Amino acid sequence: MLTTTPIYAALLAILYVALSFKVIGQRRTDKISYGDGGNQNMLKVMRTHSNFVEYTPFALLLIIIVELQGAGGLLLNLLGLTLLGGRLLHAYGFGRSPQIVILRQIGMLLTFTAILVAAVAILVLAF
Repeated sequence: MLTTTPIYAALLAILYVALSFKVIGQRRTDKISYGDGGNQNMLKVMRTHSNFVEYTPFALLLIIIVELQGAGGLLLNLLGLTLLGGRLLHAYGFGRSPQIVILRQIGMLLTFTAILVAAVAILVLAF
């Protein structure tokens, strides 16, 4: 049974909903029902949300595999915290106007670190 990854999945799901509400709010504010309407603010909230969707499910899948392979709690929590921190920092840094580029960069670095460490752990645990 999975015990650690579901905690991070739930926290990331909450962040996903928060980012979704930002998109919905921007659509209401600017009266845009489809696409970005050529509006830079709409494009920014859409891309913040989209970037989350592009990276998070794959990273979570890898962490689930690591847990299913029997990895210890320390590794799982490090992976989960790294991914969660990365996604929070990226969303905050990218979503600001002007962007906080360093937070965006650190967020992506943490996200890639979680993905790569999980991938290596899967290979090590598999062999």
